[in-house]
Amino acid sequence: MNRLTRFLSLVLLAAPAFAGPPGNTVIEGQKVLTLVVREPPALRCNNNMQIAAELNNLYKIPIVVLPASLAPWSKAPAVYYGDQLIAEDTGDFNGMVGLAQMVDVIEIEGAPKQERGGRLTEVKKEHEALKAAIKGSN
Repeated sequence: MNRLTRFLSLVLLAAPAFAGPPGNTVIEGQKVLTLVVREPPALRCNNNMQIAAELNNLYKIPIVVLPASLAPWSKAPAVYYGDQLIAEDTGDFNGMVGLAQMVDVIEIEGAPKQERGGRLTEVKKEHEALKAAIKGSN
């Protein structure tokens, strides 16, 4: 076994000890929202991706989506904001986050807001109005 192979195997074995998010935790001064998703994507991972899309419509934050094979020490689905583990399968929130929960975290951190909301927020308002109309008819 050559030196590089031994070094890489040690790094992979040590990865669970690091137990942090894979990749960068800060890009250009902004904390990164990192989603570790199952392969192939499952419904619970899709929920986190939807929340990330809605957050991106509201805030200027970098978002990274990684397959679980690139973070074998993390239990997918998992959500990190910067170095902080927010949710993880069989752990906190069982791997799923909510919009209100993430908005609270991001607001506390002081992430900059988008100058204007994206199209996704407009669709959400129409969707909420439709849900209210359906509930009102019952």
